[in-house]
Amino acid sequence: MTASRIHVGGADPYDVVIGTGILGDLPGLLGDRVRTVAVVHAEGLAEIARPAQGVLERAGYTVHALPVPDGEAAKDVAVLAGLWSRFAELGMTRSDAIVGVGGGATTDLAGFAAASWLRGVRVVLVPTTLLAMVDAAVGGKTGINIPEGKNLVGAFHPPAGVLCDLATLVTMEREDYISGLAEIIKAGFIADPKILDLVEDDPEGAATPEGPHTRELVERAVQVKADIVAADLRESGLREFLNYGHTLAHAIEKAEEYRFRHGHAVSIGMVYAAELSRLAGRLAPAEVERHRSVLTSVGLPVSYAADAWPELRATMTIDKKSRGATLRFVVLDSTATPARLEAPEESLLQAAYQKVAR
Repeated sequence: MTASRIHVGGADPYDVVIGTGILGDLPGLLGDRVRTVAVVHAEGLAEIARPAQGVLERAGYTVHALPVPDGEAAKDVAVLAGLWSRFAELGMTRSDAIVGVGGGATTDLAGFAAASWLRGVRVVLVPTTLLAMVDAAVGGKTGINIPEGKNLVGAFHPPAGVLCDLATLVTMEREDYISGLAEIIKAGFIADPKILDLVEDDPEGAATPEGPHTRELVERAVQVKADIVAADLRESGLREFLNYGHTLAHAIEKAEEYRFRHGHAVSIGMVYAAELSRLAGRLAPAEVERHRSVLTSVGLPVSYAADAWPELRATMTIDKKSRGATLRFVVLDSTATPARLEAPEESLLQAAYQKVAR
């Protein structure tokens, strides 16, 4: 099947290429002005990174492989500084480029390394997980973690292109694949209800990369994000809606020292946001229940420890959507109608948490 291209507009437009066995499209995204390419890849993905390196070498690029730690351990100041030193050793200039191969943590790191090296060089992202394909690699948000919170240090730096080779998904652990579904389902709740219909029609198929709707689910989720970020790259308005469920999710991830799957945290966070929407008189109870039914049907969690609330509440204070001392949440007025809720009463926040507490 021919690869599809989803265009992401804006000041720095680019394409997201989606298909199976499409690594050959990688040189076309880099362009012919680039000479040296640093391939930043997760250490555990050398077998996947090597074919990408081979494609680039055959296209005439000078390629250097730069492995980084797997998972969230990559998004560390020390790892970033190590990449900067390697770029200096390689004599990388503004006309050279970075290719990031791996999951969302790797693409976040590669993107931020590209944004910060010489104040910005070209980067192409090759996400290898479902979560990275539909979320981290699309949109130009890059970043690393610090002890105080996730993604608090970063930059907006759109890639020159994103290559989503669906063949890489078949090697994923089932729980990691299901984790990525949370971001797809989120896209359904905030913008494209057809996604929810596809999951409800075949939950087991949705939970596996060999499912009949995998490509459509990926394309629809990417299209939702492309439409939003093209209109609001720097998260000054509309883009905030992509953070549905993420205020509580990021607090959970910090409490778990980033050992908790992002999609699992987002799943719990979406149910929390839906309950908050209902308690604020904005979302019908049946739509809250749909959150639980869709998410649990594919094996995602919808509850968290009851005694964790004080720590989670304290962490939410420094959420990126907050403005000064005002806590802001993305909520729903109905499916595909997201909105903002500013400075909700503490009693409302706690009551909503009781609905996801176990």
